[in-house]
Amino acid sequence: MSQSVETWSGKDRGDENFPVGSALIAPRLRPHVHAFYGFARNADDIADSDILAPADKIARLDTMEHVLLGHRPDGAPSATRLRASLAETGVTATHATDLLIAFRRDAITPRTADWPALVAYCRYSAVPVGRYMLDLHGESRDTWAASDALCTVLQVLNHLQDGAKDLQELDRCYVPEDLMAANGASVLDLHKHAISPGLKRVHDDLLARCAALNSTAMDLPRRVRDRRLRLECAVIAGLARRLAARLTREDPLARRVKLRKPDIFAAVLGALRHL
Repeated sequence: MSQSVETWSGKDRGDENFPVGSALIAPRLRPHVHAFYGFARNADDIADSDILAPADKIARLDTMEHVLLGHRPDGAPSATRLRASLAETGVTATHATDLLIAFRRDAITPRTADWPALVAYCRYSAVPVGRYMLDLHGESRDTWAASDALCTVLQVLNHLQDGAKDLQELDRCYVPEDLMAANGASVLDLHKHAISPGLKRVHDDLLARCAALNSTAMDLPRRVRDRRLRLECAVIAGLARRLAARLTREDPLARRVKLRKPDIFAAVLGALRHL
């Protein structure tokens, strides 16, 4: 048996901003959601490792893909579990292999040139999660456009929350370089303890783009047929809008901007109209 290439950081579903396989998901499907999350979490931990060289990260991610696709028998336990889950549910492996494209990018590309590059990154780092959930529930692919928009928003908001941390711990910056240059900001502004005027303009620009995407994302609950998944999507969409509002008002460099209990209550209450 080959030694595992995976390196777990200790993070789990409770560390995420948004529900992962929550009680809203049908019990019969939760183990499959958790298998997908476990695969994504372990791949992300490889990409974010501060002790692995880029070439080693790529090699480990390749091993995870080979195990997932059945090209090698072992070496990545989470990939083995997800392979069994996909065989049981009939969901394509493409969503998981798409995630690996983003993690390979993380291993070798520390900066983001512009908004199209950020959206392209989100296409592989976040969008596959939504598409997997929809496919797992047997939803129509007419839901994909709204789901893609929501997942992109969630990823961009996470980058705005953790911009300073990503730079400090990973020397990685997802804030588009061209927007910073146009607004008199730079990566160095992320080292400060308060947001600079230029970086605030960049954040406001990105939040405005998120608001436009949220307009598309609001259509997702209406398009989802499964009642439980519809409610989950509505809650997440509501949480995304509330987090965006907090990031508009609060300084993510002064302290981490995060959702609070009133935000969660309001998002759940607002979602009930979709039942």
